[in-house]
Amino acid sequence: MDRSTGSTGAIDLTEPEPEPAADLTGGVHLLPCTINHDGPCAVSHYFKPRATGTEADGLAVQEAYFRGRKLQGAAVPLPRGYSGFVIGKKTSGETRGTESSEGKLNFWEMKAKFGSVTYWNHDCPPSQDDAFLRSFHWLAVAEALHKPVTVEDLATSSVQEKTQIAEN
Repeated sequence: MDRSTGSTGAIDLTEPEPEPAADLTGGVHLLPCTINHDGPCAVSHYFKPRATGTEADGLAVQEAYFRGRKLQGAAVPLPRGYSGFVIGKKTSGETRGTESSEGKLNFWEMKAKFGSVTYWNHDCPPSQDDAFLRSFHWLAVAEALHKPVTVEDLATSSVQEKTQIAEN
């Protein structure tokens, strides 16, 4: 079977009418496990995070248990200028057109939004050195790489370069 064909689509991030999208801030969790289930579940009945009142590495520690294992985590706001979205595929009755020249055209819409993620560790308290938090540093790097260079930036760079050559 040839799986090299792609699909095209559109994502609509406008607020749904007549009610706004659900705000899941405080309810999005990144667990250190894989769950082989895709469907409804009474998660809030079993998974009950609570604040411990302690801090680790500047992060407010939360505690929860999952299948008998103790988890320690921290709620982290998304960086300024970023938002999180839960999107869902529109059914064919809700879309204006379903075919494109390259195949089926998919339409997606915002179902909910969030501004923070609680990530969990099972063997250690949360830390600024955790891979999840370190991944946010790439957003600043990407912004710096794609930021337009101004005349002032070039002039400052040129002056610094001449100063370094003169010092050597």
